[in-house]
Amino acid sequence: MRADRLVSLVLLLRQHGRLSATALARELEVSTRTVLRDMDALSAAGVPVYAERGRHGGFALLPGFRTELTGLNHDEALALLVAGSRRGAQAFGLGSALASAMLKGGDALPESQRAAAAGVAERLLIDPETDLLSRRLVAEEVPDAVMTEIRRAVFAGHRLRIHYAAVGRSPAWRTVDPIGLVTVRDQGYLLATRSGEDRTYRLSRVLAAEELAEPAQRPDRVDLDRAWQERGTRFRTGGDQVTVLVRIDPARREELVGTALAVRAEHADADGRLRLEVTFQDPRHAEWALWQLATHAEALSPRWLRDALRDRAVAIATRYGPPSCRSRSAADERHATG
Repeated sequence: MRADRLVSLVLLLRQHGRLSATALARELEVSTRTVLRDMDALSAAGVPVYAERGRHGGFALLPGFRTELTGLNHDEALALLVAGSRRGAQAFGLGSALASAMLKGGDALPESQRAAAAGVAERLLIDPETDLLSRRLVAEEVPDAVMTEIRRAVFAGHRLRIHYAAVGRSPAWRTVDPIGLVTVRDQGYLLATRSGEDRTYRLSRVLAAEELAEPAQRPDRVDLDRAWQERGTRFRTGGDQVTVLVRIDPARREELVGTALAVRAEHADADGRLRLEVTFQDPRHAEWALWQLATHAEALSPRWLRDALRDRAVAIATRYGPPSCRSRSAADERHATG
Protein backbone atom coordinates (compact mmCIF):
# COMPACT_ATOMS: atom_id res chain seq x y z
CA MET A 1 0.00 0.00 0.00
CA ARG A 2 1.17 3.52 -0.74
CA ALA A 3 0.77 4.72 2.86
CA ASP A 4 3.15 1.96 4.05
CA ARG A 5 5.62 2.91 1.30
CA LEU A 6 5.57 6.59 2.30
CA VAL A 7 6.32 5.65 5.91
CA SER A 8 9.16 3.41 4.71
CA LEU A 9 10.58 6.30 2.66
CA VAL A 10 10.75 8.54 5.71
CA LEU A 11 12.31 5.78 7.82
CA LEU A 12 14.96 5.11 5.16
CA LEU A 13 15.89 8.78 4.96
CA ARG A 14 16.05 9.08 8.75
CA GLN A 15 18.31 6.05 8.93
CA HIS A 16 20.68 6.82 6.03
CA GLY A 17 20.59 10.63 5.92
CA ARG A 18 20.62 10.92 2.10
CA LEU A 19 19.71 8.45 -0.61
CA SER A 20 19.37 8.70 -4.37
CA ALA A 21 16.10 7.97 -6.13
CA THR A 22 17.73 4.85 -7.60
CA ALA A 23 18.77 3.56 -4.16
CA LEU A 24 15.31 4.24 -2.72
CA ALA A 25 13.66 2.48 -5.65
CA ARG A 26 15.90 -0.53 -5.09
CA GLU A 27 15.09 -0.66 -1.37
CA LEU A 28 11.34 -0.35 -1.94
CA GLU A 29 11.28 -2.49 -5.09
CA VAL A 30 9.50 0.16 -7.16
CA SER A 31 10.46 2.34 -10.11
CA THR A 32 12.34 5.63 -9.75
CA ARG A 33 9.29 7.38 -11.21
CA THR A 34 7.21 6.02 -8.31
CA VAL A 35 9.81 7.31 -5.85
CA LEU A 36 9.64 10.80 -7.39
CA ARG A 37 5.84 10.82 -7.15
CA ASP A 38 6.04 9.68 -3.53
CA MET A 39 8.49 12.47 -2.75
CA ASP A 40 6.02 15.00 -4.15
CA ALA A 41 3.31 13.48 -1.96
CA LEU A 42 5.48 13.72 1.15
CA SER A 43 6.32 17.33 0.42
CA ALA A 44 2.64 18.19 -0.11
CA ALA A 45 1.84 16.54 3.24
CA GLY A 46 4.29 18.82 5.04
CA VAL A 47 7.23 16.44 5.43
CA PRO A 48 10.39 18.59 5.01
CA VAL A 49 12.07 16.51 2.29
CA TYR A 50 14.41 18.16 -0.22
CA ALA A 51 16.57 17.12 -3.15
CA GLU A 52 20.27 17.78 -3.67
CA ARG A 53 21.56 17.60 -7.21
CA GLY A 54 24.96 16.44 -8.38
CA ARG A 55 27.00 13.27 -8.35
CA HIS A 56 26.58 12.73 -4.59
CA GLY A 57 23.10 14.20 -4.41
CA GLY A 58 19.82 12.59 -3.47
CA PHE A 59 16.85 13.09 -1.21
CA ALA A 60 17.16 14.00 2.47
CA LEU A 61 15.14 15.33 5.39
CA LEU A 62 15.78 18.70 6.97
CA PRO A 63 18.03 18.34 10.05
CA GLY A 64 16.14 17.89 13.30
CA PHE A 65 12.99 16.54 11.70
CA ARG A 66 11.24 14.00 13.92
CA THR A 67 7.81 12.40 13.77
CA GLU A 68 6.08 9.47 15.42
CA LEU A 69 5.61 6.62 12.95
CA THR A 70 3.64 3.99 14.82
CA GLY A 71 1.25 2.95 12.05
CA LEU A 72 2.05 -0.77 11.87
CA ASN A 73 0.16 -2.93 9.41
CA HIS A 74 -1.47 -6.20 10.53
CA ASP A 75 1.45 -8.51 9.69
CA GLU A 76 3.96 -6.16 11.36
CA ALA A 77 1.84 -6.01 14.50
CA LEU A 78 1.54 -9.81 14.54
CA ALA A 79 5.30 -10.22 14.09
CA LEU A 80 5.86 -7.85 17.02
CA LEU A 81 3.60 -9.85 19.32
CA VAL A 82 4.97 -13.23 18.26
CA ALA A 83 8.55 -11.96 18.75
CA GLY A 84 7.81 -11.68 22.45
CA SER A 85 7.60 -15.46 22.73
CA ARG A 86 11.09 -16.04 21.31
CA ARG A 87 13.77 -16.96 23.87
CA GLY A 88 16.76 -15.57 22.02
CA ALA A 89 16.69 -12.35 24.02
CA GLN A 90 16.69 -14.38 27.22
CA ALA A 91 19.98 -16.02 26.23
CA PHE A 92 21.64 -12.60 26.16
CA GLY A 93 20.05 -11.32 29.36
CA LEU A 94 17.56 -9.08 27.55
CA GLY A 95 14.35 -10.83 28.57
CA SER A 96 13.08 -7.98 30.78
CA ALA A 97 13.98 -5.38 28.15
CA LEU A 98 12.07 -7.35 25.52
CA ALA A 99 9.03 -7.59 27.79
CA SER A 100 9.11 -3.82 28.36
CA ALA A 101 9.45 -3.15 24.64
CA MET A 102 6.52 -5.47 23.93
CA LEU A 103 4.29 -3.51 26.29
CA LYS A 104 5.26 -0.20 24.71
CA GLY A 105 4.89 -1.53 21.18
CA GLY A 106 1.50 -3.08 21.90
CA ASP A 107 0.26 0.14 23.48
CA ALA A 108 1.26 2.07 20.33
CA LEU A 109 -1.03 -0.04 18.11
CA PRO A 110 -4.49 1.23 17.15
CA GLU A 111 -7.22 -0.43 19.21
CA SER A 112 -8.61 -2.40 16.26
CA GLN A 113 -5.19 -3.79 15.25
CA ARG A 114 -4.24 -4.52 18.86
CA ALA A 115 -7.23 -6.77 19.40
CA ALA A 116 -6.94 -8.52 16.03
CA ALA A 117 -3.20 -9.14 16.24
CA ALA A 118 -3.41 -10.40 19.82
CA GLY A 119 -6.19 -12.82 18.86
CA VAL A 120 -4.12 -14.29 16.03
CA ALA A 121 -0.98 -14.47 18.21
CA GLU A 122 -2.90 -16.63 20.71
CA ARG A 123 -3.12 -19.31 18.02
CA LEU A 124 0.66 -19.58 17.60
CA LEU A 125 2.94 -21.40 20.07
CA ILE A 126 6.67 -20.80 19.70
CA ASP A 127 9.28 -22.68 21.76
CA PRO A 128 7.09 -24.43 24.39
CA GLU A 129 8.71 -25.41 27.67
CA THR A 130 8.27 -29.16 27.06
CA ASP A 131 8.27 -31.45 24.03
CA LEU A 132 5.66 -34.10 23.13
CA LEU A 133 7.26 -36.57 25.55
CA SER A 134 6.87 -34.09 28.45
CA ARG A 135 10.63 -33.59 28.64
CA ARG A 136 11.35 -30.11 29.89
CA LEU A 137 13.34 -27.93 27.50
CA VAL A 138 15.58 -25.81 29.70
CA ALA A 139 17.49 -22.87 28.28
CA GLU A 140 20.94 -22.34 29.76
CA GLU A 141 21.08 -19.71 32.46
CA VAL A 142 23.74 -17.00 32.57
CA PRO A 143 23.94 -14.71 35.64
CA ASP A 144 22.70 -11.19 34.87
CA ALA A 145 25.91 -9.56 36.15
CA VAL A 146 28.02 -11.76 33.87
CA MET A 147 25.82 -11.19 30.82
CA THR A 148 25.75 -7.43 31.41
CA GLU A 149 29.56 -7.19 31.39
CA ILE A 150 29.80 -9.32 28.24
CA ARG A 151 27.15 -7.28 26.40
CA ARG A 152 28.83 -4.01 27.34
CA ALA A 153 32.20 -5.16 26.06
CA VAL A 154 30.72 -6.48 22.81
CA PHE A 155 28.70 -3.33 22.08
CA ALA A 156 31.36 -0.85 23.22
CA GLY A 157 34.21 -2.63 21.43
CA HIS A 158 36.26 -3.13 24.60
CA ARG A 159 38.43 -6.06 25.64
CA LEU A 160 36.93 -8.54 28.08
CA ARG A 161 38.24 -10.69 30.94
CA ILE A 162 36.30 -13.89 31.53
CA HIS A 163 36.63 -16.63 34.13
CA TYR A 164 35.89 -19.59 31.90
CA ALA A 165 35.29 -23.26 32.75
CA ALA A 166 36.23 -25.26 29.66
CA VAL A 167 35.14 -28.89 29.51
CA GLY A 168 37.53 -31.13 31.42
CA ARG A 169 39.67 -28.21 32.66
CA SER A 170 39.88 -26.07 35.77
CA PRO A 171 38.31 -22.59 35.43
CA ALA A 172 40.84 -19.95 34.38
CA TRP A 173 40.89 -16.23 33.61
CA ARG A 174 41.59 -15.16 30.05
CA THR A 175 41.46 -11.83 28.20
CA VAL A 176 39.70 -11.81 24.84
CA ASP A 177 38.65 -9.43 22.08
CA PRO A 178 34.86 -9.88 21.71
CA ILE A 179 33.39 -10.05 18.20
CA GLY A 180 29.70 -10.79 18.75
CA LEU A 181 27.03 -12.92 20.39
CA VAL A 182 25.19 -15.89 18.86
CA THR A 183 22.30 -17.98 20.18
CA VAL A 184 21.56 -21.49 18.87
CA ARG A 185 18.83 -23.73 20.34
CA ASP A 186 18.62 -21.50 23.42
CA GLN A 187 22.37 -21.78 23.98
CA GLY A 188 24.38 -18.56 23.86
CA TYR A 189 27.93 -18.20 22.55
CA LEU A 190 30.53 -15.44 22.58
CA LEU A 191 32.58 -15.17 19.40
CA ALA A 192 35.96 -13.61 20.15
CA THR A 193 39.65 -13.70 19.35
CA ARG A 194 42.47 -14.40 21.78
CA SER A 195 46.01 -13.47 20.80
CA GLY A 196 44.73 -13.15 17.25
CA GLU A 197 43.20 -16.67 17.14
CA ASP A 198 39.46 -17.29 16.73
CA ARG A 199 37.75 -18.52 19.89
CA THR A 200 34.14 -19.51 20.66
CA TYR A 201 32.98 -19.52 24.30
CA ARG A 202 29.74 -20.98 25.65
CA LEU A 203 28.10 -18.30 27.77
CA SER A 204 26.84 -20.76 30.40
CA ARG A 205 30.47 -21.67 31.15
CA VAL A 206 31.51 -18.07 31.87
CA LEU A 207 31.65 -17.86 35.67
CA ALA A 208 32.58 -14.17 35.84
CA ALA A 209 33.29 -11.35 33.40
CA GLU A 210 34.84 -7.90 33.47
CA GLU A 211 34.71 -5.27 30.74
CA LEU A 212 38.09 -3.55 30.32
CA ALA A 213 38.72 0.02 29.23
CA GLU A 214 41.18 -1.10 26.55
CA PRO A 215 39.78 -1.11 22.98
CA ALA A 216 39.26 -4.56 21.46
CA GLN A 217 41.41 -5.56 18.50
CA ARG A 218 38.68 -6.35 15.99
CA PRO A 219 37.39 -5.15 12.58
CA ASP A 220 34.89 -2.29 12.48
CA ARG A 221 32.29 -4.44 10.68
CA VAL A 222 31.51 -8.13 11.02
CA ASP A 223 29.26 -10.66 9.27
CA LEU A 224 28.30 -12.81 12.26
CA ASP A 225 26.40 -15.36 10.19
CA ARG A 226 29.43 -15.95 8.00
CA ALA A 227 31.78 -16.04 10.99
CA TRP A 228 29.57 -18.63 12.72
CA GLN A 229 29.42 -20.79 9.59
CA GLU A 230 33.21 -20.67 9.17
CA ARG A 231 33.84 -21.63 12.78
CA GLY A 232 31.31 -24.43 12.55
CA THR A 233 33.06 -25.78 9.46
CA ARG A 234 36.46 -25.71 11.18
CA PHE A 235 35.00 -27.43 14.24
CA ARG A 236 33.42 -30.21 12.17
CA THR A 237 36.55 -30.85 10.14
CA GLY A 238 39.21 -30.43 12.82
CA GLY A 239 40.46 -32.52 15.72
CA ASP A 240 40.73 -36.30 16.01
CA GLN A 241 37.28 -37.06 14.65
CA VAL A 242 35.80 -40.54 15.01
CA THR A 243 32.90 -42.25 13.24
CA VAL A 244 30.67 -44.55 15.28
CA LEU A 245 27.99 -47.09 14.32
CA VAL A 246 25.11 -46.90 16.82
CA ARG A 247 21.80 -48.69 17.39
CA ILE A 248 19.39 -46.41 19.22
CA ASP A 249 15.84 -46.11 20.45
CA PRO A 250 14.02 -43.75 18.02
CA ALA A 251 12.77 -41.70 20.98
CA ARG A 252 16.39 -40.71 21.78
CA ARG A 253 17.51 -40.07 18.20
CA GLU A 254 17.34 -36.28 18.41
CA GLU A 255 19.41 -36.28 21.59
CA LEU A 256 22.18 -38.18 19.83
CA VAL A 257 21.99 -36.15 16.62
CA GLY A 258 21.99 -32.92 18.60
CA THR A 259 25.40 -33.66 20.13
CA ALA A 260 27.06 -35.35 17.11
CA LEU A 261 28.91 -33.44 14.42
CA ALA A 262 27.21 -35.19 11.52
CA VAL A 263 25.00 -38.15 10.56
CA ARG A 264 26.58 -40.01 7.65
CA ALA A 265 24.04 -42.84 7.24
CA GLU A 266 20.79 -43.98 8.83
CA HIS A 267 18.26 -46.81 8.47
CA ALA A 268 15.75 -48.71 10.60
CA ASP A 269 16.33 -52.28 11.84
CA ALA A 270 13.58 -54.88 11.78
CA ASP A 271 12.88 -54.37 15.50
CA GLY A 272 12.21 -50.66 15.00
CA ARG A 273 15.47 -49.37 16.45
CA LEU A 274 17.55 -47.06 14.31
CA ARG A 275 21.06 -47.76 13.07
CA LEU A 276 23.08 -44.56 12.62
CA GLU A 277 26.60 -43.83 11.47
CA VAL A 278 27.59 -40.63 13.26
CA THR A 279 30.74 -38.54 13.59
CA PHE A 280 32.06 -37.06 16.84
CA GLN A 281 34.78 -34.49 17.46
CA ASP A 282 37.11 -36.95 19.22
CA PRO A 283 37.04 -40.23 21.22
CA ARG A 284 36.16 -38.48 24.48
CA HIS A 285 33.22 -36.76 22.81
CA ALA A 286 31.93 -40.11 21.45
CA GLU A 287 32.27 -41.88 24.79
CA TRP A 288 30.51 -39.07 26.65
CA ALA A 289 27.60 -38.92 24.16
CA LEU A 290 26.92 -42.66 24.21
CA TRP A 291 27.22 -42.86 28.00
CA GLN A 292 24.46 -40.24 28.38
CA LEU A 293 22.05 -42.51 26.49
CA ALA A 294 22.60 -45.49 28.83
CA THR A 295 20.74 -48.59 27.57
CA HIS A 296 18.76 -46.62 24.99
CA ALA A 297 21.74 -46.85 22.62
CA GLU A 298 24.45 -49.36 21.79
CA ALA A 299 27.78 -48.59 20.13
CA LEU A 300 28.33 -51.36 17.58
CA SER A 301 31.75 -50.10 16.49
CA PRO A 302 34.60 -49.25 16.87
CA ARG A 303 35.76 -51.85 19.37
CA TRP A 304 37.66 -49.40 21.57
CA LEU A 305 34.44 -47.45 22.24
CA ARG A 306 32.56 -50.60 23.27
CA ASP A 307 35.44 -51.49 25.62
CA ALA A 308 35.49 -47.99 27.12
CA LEU A 309 31.73 -48.02 27.78
CA ARG A 310 31.93 -51.55 29.24
CA ASP A 311 34.74 -50.52 31.60
CA ARG A 312 32.70 -47.54 32.76
CA ALA A 313 29.67 -49.77 33.41
CA VAL A 314 31.76 -52.33 35.30
CA ALA A 315 33.25 -49.61 37.49
CA ILE A 316 29.78 -48.23 38.32
CA ALA A 317 28.39 -51.72 39.00
CA THR A 318 31.30 -52.46 41.31
CA ARG A 319 30.90 -49.18 43.15
CA TYR A 320 27.21 -49.82 43.87
CA GLY A 321 27.39 -53.62 44.22
CA PRO A 322 27.30 -55.66 47.47
CA PRO A 323 30.18 -55.05 49.93
CA SER A 324 31.67 -58.46 49.14
CA CYS A 325 32.07 -57.44 45.49
CA ARG A 326 33.82 -54.21 46.49
CA SER A 327 36.15 -56.11 48.84
CA ARG A 328 37.05 -58.60 46.11
CA SER A 329 37.71 -55.78 43.71
CA ALA A 330 40.04 -54.05 46.18
CA ALA A 331 41.84 -57.31 46.86
CA ASP A 332 42.26 -57.92 43.13
CA GLU A 333 43.77 -54.44 42.75
CA ARG A 334 46.26 -55.09 45.59
CA HIS A 335 47.20 -58.42 44.10
CA ALA A 336 47.72 -56.87 40.68
CA THR A 337 50.02 -54.18 42.10
CA GLY A 338 51.79 -56.42 44.64
